[in-house]
Amino acid sequence: MTAAGVWSRGRTPVVVLGVALLCACGGGSPDPVPMVAVDTLLVQAMQHYRRGDCTGARDAFRLLEGGLPASAPTLAQVRYYLAECDFADGLYLEAARQFRRVADEYGSHPLAADALLRAGDAQAALWTDAELDPEYGRAAVTTYQELVARFPDSRAAARARAKALRLMDMFADKEYRNGRFYLRHKAYDSAILYFRSVVAEYPQSRFAAQALLRLVDIYRLLEYADERRETCEHLHRYYPQTGGIARVCPPPADTTGAR
Repeated sequence: MTAAGVWSRGRTPVVVLGVALLCACGGGSPDPVPMVAVDTLLVQAMQHYRRGDCTGARDAFRLLEGGLPASAPTLAQVRYYLAECDFADGLYLEAARQFRRVADEYGSHPLAADALLRAGDAQAALWTDAELDPEYGRAAVTTYQELVARFPDSRAAARARAKALRLMDMFADKEYRNGRFYLRHKAYDSAILYFRSVVAEYPQSRFAAQALLRLVDIYRLLEYADERRETCEHLHRYYPQTGGIARVCPPPADTTGAR
């Protein structure tokens, strides 16, 4: 769509002038958009965005993106909200790429931390089922961890920590299900490996204690007394409120007695 086509619907005249100036010079580089035009166009773009009109917002943001110099701080905001429109439209890979671009090219901009957060969100949106390949989930966790490292005191970092834990829970779920599969088929060695992986890699997940319980069951069946005892000690020490712990790991009897 041409600039004239975009702005022929009764939009603000000063914006028309600002856009027209982009094409005023024949073969040379386009003149930058006057600040008043930038401000007006940006306000209009944000109004479209806040109304949920990403089509109108995207048209305005793209005009700004094409008319601003590469060093303009406003470009960070423009590209951030273009990425938000991609996210809203379900274009998660493109959204992740554009959010990452904002974070990398405008690292000191106030939106840089939020851009990393949203890049992780876009990657996470591509992995919503623990049964699927976790490639994008792992990419999201890596992005969240980068955010925490680069902007540790930001509100975005606090949100990233919580989101990373949720994804870790999904990873643990996947490993735990694999362990249960092998346990049902009495492939105990494989089940042990998966349950141990849950405990070692995702100790804060809601599946860690359940994996320990299943390990105790396996060690009882295999008559691995030392492994069973050590696993019960771990359960009592780190997950004392786990339901079912008294059944599989009864506390040792008090042998001191009263004299």
